[in-house]
Amino acid sequence: MAYKPKIKIENVVASTSLREDLDLPKIALSLENSEYEPEQFPGLIYRIKEPKTATLLFRSGKVVCTGGKSLEEVQAAIDHLVKKVEAAGFPIEEKPVIHVQNIVASSDLGTPINLNSIAMSFGLENVEYEPEQFPGLVYRMYDPKVVLLLFGSGKLVCTGAKKPEDVERAVEKIAEELRKIGQLP
Repeated sequence: MAYKPKIKIENVVASTSLREDLDLPKIALSLENSEYEPEQFPGLIYRIKEPKTATLLFRSGKVVCTGGKSLEEVQAAIDHLVKKVEAAGFPIEEKPVIHVQNIVASSDLGTPINLNSIAMSFGLENVEYEPEQFPGLVYRMYDPKVVLLLFGSGKLVCTGAKKPEDVERAVEKIAEELRKIGQLP
């Protein structure tokens, strides 16, 4: 039976909208662990320890959450933020709808791979490999639409996924393609 790579989600980036027109200076005063320096960055940065995330709030009500290791952690971070914003005097009428923008995950194929051979076999269409510039091979997959960074150690990074299942499909698909060209057992 073929080795099944384990996948670890490293970061989920998601966005939502709380309401129109947030008073960021007022909210910053009521949020511990927040940074608001509008001359440096137009948004308020709010960090929490559990789940360990950073959330960017903008005056328009738009929110970007990063650092979650799962969709559940992103949901928990947004729920926590909503409670804090409401406590600062800004009621949130509707439950925010969360849109995943990007999932970054890592995996290990379990054996070293030959990036030169892979670059030759996969062709130039979806592959970028310039070892003098970057030690990994960049592979653009179209279904699912993700980018895989493959390293000679057999480790890989998947970015651009919108759901965890896309990561799983991409890793299974690249493992199968590598088996076909004799790079994996």
